[in-house]
Amino acid sequence: QVQLVESGGGLVQAGGSLRLSCAASGIIFRLASMGWYRQAPGKQRELVASITISGNPNYADSVLGRFTISRDNAKNTAFLQMNSLKPEDTAVYYCNLLVRGRLDLWGQGTQVTVSS
Repeated sequence: QVQLVESGGGLVQAGGSLRLSCAASGIIFRLASMGWYRQAPGKQRELVASITISGNPNYADSVLGRFTISRDNAKNTAFLQMNSLKPEDTAVYYCNLLVRGRLDLWGQGTQVTVSS
């Protein structure tokens, strides 16, 4: 099956770091743009970071300078390095793989909880 498998979430104290990974299978990873979204209870899903096919990253203002999105095409995996975590970063984080008009895949979500 074509799927995305996320890992790396957990519970950390404010100021700590986590690294999320998103492993793809059954697809040509190189042809897709990748994104990380998050959703907190009672709030809409928001785009946190994205990376283009050519490797150009973009970030939400709230995470700029703290988070880094990257991809390893040889391993069909995308990453989100999260540093200087804040309690307001607490959410379920979802990986997204997009080939416009062809593929739109979502990971199962991984919980990130940042304690005060």
